[in-house]
Amino acid sequence: MPIKLVVSDVDGTMVNSEKLLTPATIDAAHRLRHAGVHLALVSSRPPRGMAFLTMDLGLTGPLGGFNGATILAPDGAVIEENVVPEAAVRASLDLLARRGVDAWLFADNQWFIKNLDGAYVPKERRTVRFDPVVVDDFEPYVARCGKVVGASKDFDGLAECEAELQGVLGHSAHAHRSQRYYLDVTNPHTDKGTAARSFASWYGIDISEVCAIGDQFNDVPMFRVAGYSVAMGNAPPAVSAHAKHHSSTNEEDGWAAAIDRYVLPNAG
Repeated sequence: MPIKLVVSDVDGTMVNSEKLLTPATIDAAHRLRHAGVHLALVSSRPPRGMAFLTMDLGLTGPLGGFNGATILAPDGAVIEENVVPEAAVRASLDLLARRGVDAWLFADNQWFIKNLDGAYVPKERRTVRFDPVVVDDFEPYVARCGKVVGASKDFDGLAECEAELQGVLGHSAHAHRSQRYYLDVTNPHTDKGTAARSFASWYGIDISEVCAIGDQFNDVPMFRVAGYSVAMGNAPPAVSAHAKHHSSTNEEDGWAAAIDRYVLPNAG
């Protein structure tokens, strides 16, 4: 089947370790547009933290935040919004606190934290390009939470926390690491696979004509539904196993390489 739409992850995929789009990536995105192939982004980031990417890449279509739980139209209007159930938010916050993991909560287009000195606060500020709001209590925002994040420098411990938390949550929410240092809790009925289907429907494209590109476990759902899938070279082996094709790392302009090697030769 021809490829008519690329659905791409952002962190670890399109941007490098400095959270920047390289010239090669921007050029590849422009080549996609000239070839008539649409590009849609879906990320664990809040939608607000993706706006500058759409401008830099010249995108005019919808985008997905919180691993696809929130879908925005090109003008920023909310097409679909799915929050994390309150009980799942509270259970997540309790477990993260018990394990000594810094907890963040995204709601009302804001980023709420309790510990401003957390190890990854400066990194997240650079990534999303807006400042956190320091609060003493998350309770006022629990009912409107788009994502809970656990941030930790203990990568192995966070992996253990991921397994424990998913066991606690069951089917009430998704708990997946978006990076080695971030554990995301999102709505149970949406993921990057549902986002890929939403984007395909928006453009009137069959899901078999979609190429999904990503690097982490939260990208596997879109690998499973898309006609084409590409895992970045920095993806863990367990993630790469779900992709049909593979590229180099995000530090080696692997996204641009994937576009040139797999997408443009099959552009339809």
